[in-house]
Amino acid sequence: MTREDVRPVRLFWRVFWLNALVGTVATVLLMAGPWTVSVPIRVTEALVLTAGLGAMLAANALLLRWGLAPLDRLSRLMATVDLLRPGQRLPVTGSGEVAALIETFNQMLQRLETERGTSSARALSAQEAERRRIARELHDEIGQSLTALLLHLERLSGRADGPLRRELGEAQETVRQSLEEVRRVARSLRPDVLEELGLASALTALTTRFGTHTVLRVRRRLHPDLPPLGPQAELVLYRVAQEALTNAARHADATAVELSLAPAGGGVLLRVDDDGRGMDGVPEGAGIRGMRERALLAGGTLELGPGPGGGTRVALHIPTGPAAEDQP
Repeated sequence: MTREDVRPVRLFWRVFWLNALVGTVATVLLMAGPWTVSVPIRVTEALVLTAGLGAMLAANALLLRWGLAPLDRLSRLMATVDLLRPGQRLPVTGSGEVAALIETFNQMLQRLETERGTSSARALSAQEAERRRIARELHDEIGQSLTALLLHLERLSGRADGPLRRELGEAQETVRQSLEEVRRVARSLRPDVLEELGLASALTALTTRFGTHTVLRVRRRLHPDLPPLGPQAELVLYRVAQEALTNAARHADATAVELSLAPAGGGVLLRVDDDGRGMDGVPEGAGIRGMRERALLAGGTLELGPGPGGGTRVALHIPTGPAAEDQP
């Protein structure tokens, strides 16, 4: 018989002996006490027996609650555990199979968090590769085609006159706006400035773009002396900042946002505070869960809560060291 086969039997005997203890105490009290039962039973005797039964049931319930309390805590954790919030563990209490069950569950959580981190790393790496491919195609194919079309329209406009020239001018403006939009989308998909000039310059360009193309008033505070970060950590910080600003502009009805990046706690701390409507009662969507997955990828912790202005605060802490040096 294996150890797994023995555990349910041992739990059965634990419950059995708790019930047996209550029954034994009740029997001894009936034998030693001055109580008798008449036939037919008297009202006072019925009341005594009813009170004894109630006391026995209450004692049984208290003992079972005490004996099975670790299982109740385990059940609550199993119902609420979220692998995107690592570190949730139960203290190993009790003895025998109850302690072994809690320890096994904690070990299972550790394995699941490790496997989730590995699979998220692969998925996000594939996502970034696809972003780069699409950005290159937008820039090299569609961007060049629109540029050629714009030049062709300029040549035609130089040879046309009257109403046709005005229409060609309008077509040129439409093509020019489309070309700028394609370039903007390509930059959002592949932050070249992050690879070429570093995280501070990329965040500066990002906040400037949001301040120009949205109604947000964006204020940034970037510490001049940041600890060294790996490419993966810088990309995670950039993407989380991008998603936080997008949420503030699209979903929070915010008018002002403050982005800050500074050394903190042996790493760096990114904070994005908006003055929007907050997240009270709003379930987390795909964007927020994506931020949590990226934070885990860099070994960081992501916290969302109320901001100082009544809106939402997104705080991402990433430690420096091996966790920040993983390759995408």
